[in-house]
Amino acid sequence: MITDESVLRPPVLRPGDPVLLVSPSGPTRPERVARGVELLTGWGLRPVLAPNAYARHGYLAGDDALRAADLNAAFADPEIRGVICTRGGYGAQRVVDLIDMAAVRRDPKVVAGFSDITALQFALWRGARLAGVHGPGAAWLDDRTPLHSAQSLHAALMTTEPVTVAAVAEEETYAVRAPGRAEGVLLGGNLCLVTASIGTPDMPDLTGTVLLIEEVQEPPYKVDRMLTHLRRAGALDGVAGVAVGQFTDCADDWDTTVVDVLTDRLADLGVPVLGGLPIGHGPGQLTVPVGTPAVLDADAGTLTVAPAVR
Repeated sequence: MITDESVLRPPVLRPGDPVLLVSPSGPTRPERVARGVELLTGWGLRPVLAPNAYARHGYLAGDDALRAADLNAAFADPEIRGVICTRGGYGAQRVVDLIDMAAVRRDPKVVAGFSDITALQFALWRGARLAGVHGPGAAWLDDRTPLHSAQSLHAALMTTEPVTVAAVAEEETYAVRAPGRAEGVLLGGNLCLVTASIGTPDMPDLTGTVLLIEEVQEPPYKVDRMLTHLRRAGALDGVAGVAVGQFTDCADDWDTTVVDVLTDRLADLGVPVLGGLPIGHGPGQLTVPVGTPAVLDADAGTLTVAPAVR
């Protein structure tokens, strides 16, 4: 059973702290990272580019050895106080088995990212019970993540206050809801990566947890397939609740919508489900801790999560 005492919370980031910008997954664009550097610097942090942050090897940000080396350098360097992933893409699952978990446990640091970074968050949870931050990476795009998105990430990294995210009626998944209140550690992230973790050492036991799911550019039938896979694998047995974030550009030519699929595959679990949360790949993305206790109140339309940092 997961207890609050078993969760490893890294220290809160403070002005002057160096943070390493790493690319564990896909290659990134320097001009977008430059905007992220500007934001982090404005918060008083000292962003440092990892040696291979701009490497490229096809659809990967450098080969596996380079990406793993940057992560391990971040975890081993006592000067570095936080790890900010530049972006997702694909590739984190290829390097997670190379991470020095002993170094992570010796000197825990907050790790921020989302999308493919779900695989890294899962691995750090498995290897160190490290709480993390599900939020935008350093390859910043103001059109998608405006001021309130930046403020949300800042609060999760640089304060020890709980994070509350309210369902937004304008979000496509707002109608996905089953009543009730659930308490449990918040785990999850990108649905593809959650599903791809089944059968690996990193797939967490979701019993008693609040599962967070979000997705991008997957048609409804593929979302159906992933949720059905989770159900058939028993991964959703005993889950306390489901927090449904943004399912961005998840449409095709069929009449069945992604909201139809989410309702069909989640409503009969017999647990509270709350959609409409602006967490994921869509405009106005907000940040939430993962790996810490949460309260999902579907009746009030809120998700409240304990801080990832101490």
